Amino acid sequence: MNAQLLSYYEAIEQASAQMLSAARQGDWDEVVRMEGACALLISQLKTAADTQTLASDEAPLKARIMQRILLNDAEIRQLAEPWMDELGLRAQTKGQTVH
Repeated sequence: MNAQLLSYYEAIEQASAQMLSAARQGDWDEVVRMEGACALLISQLKTAADTQTLASDEAPLKARIMQRILLNDAEIRQLAEPWMDELGLRAQTKGQTVH
């Protein structure tokens, strides 16, 4: 069993859960911060995966972790839509100047 690779997947899952919690609370600064943490973990996972592999018996655990990450991501995106729409409206309003 390759505990290091699995630990990356678990850390990414934990970060995505923290992102979801922050999104549910409307703490978009924290969501962005955790998104950066996820990106770093994913980069580290990719580097580690160049020299290591998961055993075949680890595939079901990896699949369950990935499923939870995808579910978290889907809910985060759903929660973020109104926030993103509001940002778009603010950007449009700032682009309009009164002379």
